[in-house]
Amino acid sequence: MGRARGRWSLGLGLGMALLGGMATAQEAELPAIQVTGQAPQPEAASEVFVPREALQARPIGRTGEILEAAPGLVVTQHSGEGKANQYFLRGFNLDHGTDLAIRVDGMPVNMPTHAHGQGYADLTFLIPELLAGLQVRKGPYVADEGDFATAGALRLDLIDSLDRPFVQGTAGSFGYWRGLAMGSRALGNGTLLAAGEVATYDGPWHRPDDLTRLNGVLRYSQGSALEGFTLTGMAHAGRWHATDQVPARAVSAGGIDRFGTLDPSDGGRAQRFSLSGRWTTTGEWGTTRVSAHAIRSVLDLYNNFTYVLDDPVNGDQFHQRDRRWVLGGEVVHAVPWTAWGRAAETRIGLQTRHDAIRLGLSRTAARAFVSPVRDDVVSEHTAGVFTDTTFRPAPWMRLTGGLRTDWAGGRVGSDLAANSGSAGAWIASPKAGLVLGPWWATEFFLNAGTGFHSNDLRGATIRVDPTDRLTPLTRVPLLVRARGAEIGLATRALPGLDSRLAFFVLELGSEIVFLGDAGTTEPSRASRRIGVEWTNRWQATEALALDLDLAATRARFTQYDPAGSHIPGAPNLVLAAGASWDQGPGWFGGARFRLFGPRPLTEDGQVRSDATALVNARLGYRLENGVTLRLDAFNLLDSRASQIDYHYTSRLPGEPAEGVADRHFHPVEPLAVRFSVAAAL
Repeated sequence: MGRARGRWSLGLGLGMALLGGMATAQEAELPAIQVTGQAPQPEAASEVFVPREALQARPIGRTGEILEAAPGLVVTQHSGEGKANQYFLRGFNLDHGTDLAIRVDGMPVNMPTHAHGQGYADLTFLIPELLAGLQVRKGPYVADEGDFATAGALRLDLIDSLDRPFVQGTAGSFGYWRGLAMGSRALGNGTLLAAGEVATYDGPWHRPDDLTRLNGVLRYSQGSALEGFTLTGMAHAGRWHATDQVPARAVSAGGIDRFGTLDPSDGGRAQRFSLSGRWTTTGEWGTTRVSAHAIRSVLDLYNNFTYVLDDPVNGDQFHQRDRRWVLGGEVVHAVPWTAWGRAAETRIGLQTRHDAIRLGLSRTAARAFVSPVRDDVVSEHTAGVFTDTTFRPAPWMRLTGGLRTDWAGGRVGSDLAANSGSAGAWIASPKAGLVLGPWWATEFFLNAGTGFHSNDLRGATIRVDPTDRLTPLTRVPLLVRARGAEIGLATRALPGLDSRLAFFVLELGSEIVFLGDAGTTEPSRASRRIGVEWTNRWQATEALALDLDLAATRARFTQYDPAGSHIPGAPNLVLAAGASWDQGPGWFGGARFRLFGPRPLTEDGQVRSDATALVNARLGYRLENGVTLRLDAFNLLDSRASQIDYHYTSRLPGEPAEGVADRHFHPVEPLAVRFSVAAAL
């Protein structure tokens, strides 16, 4: 179904049965919700809170693209749609999440010591319609963000209730179908919320993705964000085939076309189950928040990035296996107080996490086992203690100082005794911020701080190369320091316009770089990024909202190497602009433009990617009975660009044994449309 380019279907699905007797929806498709709490007060010019309405107005082709509401962030994919996305922010190729900390409803999404890459952050378990908002922080300036929060940190909150049940059916190009149902009802003194999603997708690929994704959420809540609790269960399962990046020479020679593959057996499966809870109370001595989570994660990935470079007989496909339990929690107490008649607040917090992991890497052919590479049992623990104080010595000044101390460590039990062992490390991270104003509806910000990301625990205990079990290897530090500073301003001097300008510098003790022949990442040299970000949100009229974001960054290695100083994959320019129109019943719509600037693909900067410019659009209509009809178009201009590019050595049949260094790319999907019918019951 839908496997040929340009073929698409329109299915009204479960929505057409809802054309009568519906109440009017209060948003583009979704019923009204109960929102508790408020947007946090920004501590830096680059910190923003994206409300639910702005998130739901964005046309997104894949779940992770909802994060592109964070200014300057690019979310893309180099493989099948069932796995974690590729992220780019502030001149970082963040791979699947390293240096970008992501939390959903208080649960960490990043996975340390992961089979497919350090900090792997997969959001395919998320139902975007359940989001209450997105908090965006950049740089290592806040004390309650720890591992991976160097380039930025994203926190996504979930809603607690809906006014009425909501259903939606979507069908579109290349075999896309999605059904969604959710609703809530009073139960005892609280509210029970339930949601379920099923989706399928083939894509334009010659080997269809055959993606099947199932998501479910059950959430019980009482009270508010300051006095109450929530208990949330989430479940996800997905299976897919994958068309990975392909060498440009194979396409130009006519061996395959842009949507072809050299190994049709690539793909994988994923499962994720979680139980999380939050309890908050506020009294005379401040506010205490306690949260805890338990996560079971399963992932199998089959990839072949180099084809027949290492094994001309069986090919170079490998199987990455990750099985883990994640147990963790957080306790934070905030105490308001006064000094010399001025308001202040001090927070004290403890964050803990334990990962019990079973990891495997093996060589395969068409997903059949060929030989083992390594097998490990890892027990990893992290703990962080932090405190910060915000003080207003004057009505026009706000000072924040903070400190966090983190410990990470654990034990690796490897199938090769030489690579087994224990490792651990401490790191302290001071933070400071100054806010001046507002004057003329304008505030000025100055921030500085240190942070860190962790490396794979196996890299801190390794002694010999597991592929030949002989070559000695150097161990890597478990924790890598980052130092950053930022100066900027935020103004609302013009009616309806929120404009922010930030200049930043960020230094990293060790860069994480992609390895094409292994399909993973490894630590490299120290680096520095200097950049500027300009963010604008303008509510031009009650119905029309406009936005414009610009991020420009210079990223370089700071340690000399004859290979060069450019950081492969580091973007130097990201430009995004959008418009949305919504005046209630009747027509609504919008369009978004995103430019992903060119990137160096080699350290000498001689090989570069092209820029990728994409336009997505939405047009919809609300009927008088409350049913909403919506048409989303992705890659509206049918751009023949790349989602992502790499440069590394691979080998095709008949090529020299040493292989050929070449650009490898994953193309942007062609023009696709999706039609949705939705209603609040």
